[in-house]
Amino acid sequence: MNEFASSPGIDPPSSTLSARLRELAEYLAAPAAGRLTEEQRALSLGVARRLVADVAARLDASIDPDALWAEWIRGGLPGAERLAGLCFARAEEHRWREQSAQRSAQPLLAEADDAVADVPAVGAPLSDVDRAYLALRIADRRRFDALGNPGVAVADLDGDVFRALLLDIAAWRLAEVSTDQARAARLGEAVRTAGERQAEERGIADAANDYSAILGDGVPDVAANAIARHNWPVLIALAAAAHRRTYADMALALLTAESAALPSLLAPLRLDRTALAPLEASLAMLPARAVGDGSGKDHADLSPSGHDER
Repeated sequence: MNEFASSPGIDPPSSTLSARLRELAEYLAAPAAGRLTEEQRALSLGVARRLVADVAARLDASIDPDALWAEWIRGGLPGAERLAGLCFARAEEHRWREQSAQRSAQPLLAEADDAVADVPAVGAPLSDVDRAYLALRIADRRRFDALGNPGVAVADLDGDVFRALLLDIAAWRLAEVSTDQARAARLGEAVRTAGERQAEERGIADAANDYSAILGDGVPDVAANAIARHNWPVLIALAAAAHRRTYADMALALLTAESAALPSLLAPLRLDRTALAPLEASLAMLPARAVGDGSGKDHADLSPSGHDER
């Protein structure tokens, strides 16, 4: 008889222990694989927390986002797989832009003198190109909170991802207000209203498409200028529009591409090979970048959402 046989009286492992063992098993299965740094983990977690708070506010302004987050972070975020790629893409883009801003001694949210030079003087009439560019910059600004921390704008979410997160938050809220039948009944209507509102909003992908369309044959020159000035939001936007992908998908594809893959990835922008040099150098200097492994996967497989733009 095996004296070490499990007794029916022994409690099953805790969720914490199970998670630790799962993490260790993943590490042992691929010990040489790159792991998240503490900075990447903190940034991605912050993006997720701000997104959850923003969606909760859409559902019910009286929801305590700190209580919601505290409970979810203890038990695990529902639909974590849906959010992981989205939050990681936003966090990596933020690291890249912050590094570029630090190296050029420019503030992250305002491309300093270059940005000012692109904006007409107050009172001057705006051209169609100016209007489209400013709309793109405004859409980008919505992806930061008041303190400059990165986030995901609700308007930029894929509709299915937004609805799933909305329903997860509604389920949590229902458990809180289940004794109040009137408030519980209003949750269903709130979910419907929030979904309709989000579907009508225009996000950064829409602004990117408009900007690319208005530039027309000028796209290659603007894209080359964006690379030279490290204006990565404009480059990502134009590439996303050319590939008909979401902004987040395109950002992640760029950030995980090998240098040799950049010419083909950006081929629709019709850039000279020499114009890519600052982009290659900037990406190469980003610490702990999740570079593709050369397995031949299509860039769409690296996307956070797996969906085409709305």
